[in-house]
Formats: sequence, structure tokens, C-alpha cells
Amino acid sequence: MTTETLDLNLVRGSFPILASGYIFADNAGGSQCLATAAKRVADYLLNTNVQLGADYSVSVTSTQRVADGVEAARQLFNAKSVDEVSLGSSSTMLAENLARALEADVLDGEEIIVTGEHEANGGPWKKLAARKGITVKVWHATQIASSPNNPYAVSLQLETLLPLLTSKTRLVAFTGCSNILGTITPVKAYTTAIRARAAELGVRKLEVSIDCVAYAPHRRIDVQDWDVDYCFFSVYKVYGPHIGALYTRLASLQSSLQPLTHHFLPVKDKSYKLQPGGPGYELVYGVTAVPDYLRSLSTSSSLEDAWAKIAAHEQTLVAPLLAYLKSKESRGVRIVGEETGGPSRAPTISFIVGGERPIRSKDVVRAFDQKGNIGIRYGHFYAYTLVDTLSPKIDIDDAVVRISLVHYNTAEEVQTIIAILEEVLA
Repeated sequence: MTTETLDLNLVRGSFPILASGYIFADNAGGSQCLATAAKRVADYLLNTNVQLGADYSVSVTSTQRVADGVEAARQLFNAKSVDEVSLGSSSTMLAENLARALEADVLDGEEIIVTGEHEANGGPWKKLAARKGITVKVWHATQIASSPNNPYAVSLQLETLLPLLTSKTRLVAFTGCSNILGTITPVKAYTTAIRARAAELGVRKLEVSIDCVAYAPHRRIDVQDWDVDYCFFSVYKVYGPHIGALYTRLASLQSSLQPLTHHFLPVKDKSYKLQPGGPGYELVYGVTAVPDYLRSLSTSSSLEDAWAKIAAHEQTLVAPLLAYLKSKESRGVRIVGEETGGPSRAPTISFIVGGERPIRSKDVVRAFDQKGNIGIRYGHFYAYTLVDTLSPKIDIDDAVVRISLVHYNTAEEVQTIIAILEEVLA
């Protein structure tokens, strides 16, 4: 792992809007877009906007550009082949397509396990279960032992998952990182344990699907090392255009998934079978800017090195903010998720203000809005089930305050956020 630090001049210069001085602290809802990505989208539309697959020169160029976009997504997944990668308008849509394609290979009486976090990772499987008349179990986040005094310090823990597995389990779908809790799940370790338990139980076929939407802006995805069957993320939350990407393991393409495409297309071994119509080709080409940018952050042009630098910088952002919020426990502040920084913590920080002098989450956010030139947000952020099952109960409509940072944020911006919180919590 590199010991070098990020070149923040290079980083911030890659996002023109940051020159405005506005503090973007709602990045889990969508990051800012690279100038290079926007330029490639425009260049495609203005210079190569024709149908793919023809023999004339502009179509040949257009076809290659789209192929390059799929290859860029392959690199971001570290998939073996571009045939395992598909793209579409959003992660939610891609997960729904995946569930539809899997439906015929889910048998009567089988079971699906989901988490209570972002509904994109749960809703498609719940609807599949309703169509098939099968059971859905929810793997709930539970209290972290090291935080006995904070009932909202919860995370996904393996010991609460394993008892949910039975000989009928067909799929386990969980998050690589929670968009509320900010906890980075040890995907490889959990997947290994899930597969070992499934083998003991004699499961017919068990597959693992990972929602990496809140993970992808912060850490390197590695579907091969993780040994997962499905994985998806949103490129627009990883500094690119508004498009989603889905990984499907070759073995699953061949034996688990039915095509959603036209019947005459030869798609048995290709993830194109999950694309009932082409994605926005200009957006696919825009994806090429993301791995190029990440490599520019490393002197060795290494994606692994770039993500290590990003993770290290993000810890300089998350640590002081968590420490400040933790110091306000007596004021009624409760962090929702892990209370400390470290390798398992992304800089997505949620909290509530309760106690004897509670403050509604929307009123905390209103104070930031009144300051101007800074953006944070409150709500359940589509993690409805997670927020609704927190105990003691909180108002689902008011939910939590969320401050979500990424590597282009600075230590100075964090201090500005803390200064505003000091006024709000006085």
C-alpha cells in the first residue's frame, strides 16, 4: 500500500464545480462529475452519435467507444471479462433486471435473504419472492458490542446472518457499504462463511449479490477476489455520468439467468442478455473517464494504489467529524452506525439529536441551508427498513442527518461543518 498522499490540487482541479467554493457534503446521493467524463459524453453526442455495428467509419468509431466504456466498467469491477458486465440507467433498474432474469431458476420453497438497507438491493428480491410465493428473510443490522451505550451503533454482523441460512437458501443479497451506517462490510470474509455454511447444509444452489453503490466511491471493488456472483454500483456516485453497472459471473450467466433481450440474439454467455435495449451510449463512453482519472492519482498508474490513497485521505475527513459528534453524547447526539473511524468506516456519517433537548433532523439541515454554500441532507435515503427498525424508534419521515464526504472534500471543509454544528448544538 502506498504511503504517498493524494494531490488535492490535481483532485479538485478535475471537478470544475469545486472552484465555486461550495461544500458538497451529500456525496452519497451522487458525486460531482469529472470534467473529462462530461467532455466525453458531449464528444460522443456531437461527433459519433450513430447506431452501433455498421461498417461505415463513424459507426466503427462509435462501436469502439461503447466497447471501451464496458471495458472501463470491467476494470472498476475487476471482472474477468467484459461479457460479465452490463450497463443501464440505474442500479435500481439493473437489480430489477437481475431479479427478473433469475426468476425461472428459483424453485418453489426456496428462500432469499436481504438486508434492510437501500431498497434497490431489497425491493427486486422481495417482488421476486412475492411472484414465486417464496420466503424472504431480512438480515438486520444489530448493535455493535464496542458501543453498548448507543443503541443506534449497529452494523451487519455475521453471527446474525448464519442462523438465517437453511438448506433452502437460494440467494443472499447484502451491501458492501451502508448508505446510512457508513460501515464497510468485509465482503470476502462474509461470502466465504456463507458458502461454507451452505455446503454444510447441502444447499442446491446459493448465489451472492452485493450492492456496491455506497461502497464504490470509497474502496476498490474486486469481484474475483470476493468470489461473488452478482455486484452492481452507480457510476454517477463514482465521479462519472448517470448510469449504473452490473457484474454477473459467467457461470451464473450460463446456468442461472434467462435472457431479457430479443429471442434471436446470441446472448447465452453474455451479460447483454440483461439489457432489454441498449443503454445511453454517450454515457457508456463517459465511463471511460473514471478509471483514467483514478490512475492519474497514482504515480504507478495503479488502481489499487489510487484507492489506497483515497481511503487514507478519507480517514483524515471522517476521524475529526466522528470525534466531534461523539463528544456531544451528553447533548443527545447519537451516531447511527460505527462511532469510530478506521478501515471499516467510510466518511458517510448519520446521526440524530435526541435527549432532553431534541432537534429534528430537518431543522439541523435547515441551519446548514441558511448558511448557504454547503449541502447536507436528512431523511431515510431509501434505506427505509433499516431506519424503521432502529430502536428506540425514530420518526421515519425525519429520520437522520447525513453528512457524506468523498476524497475531493478537504480537512478545511470538515472544520466548517463542525463549526456550524457547534452553533446548532449549543
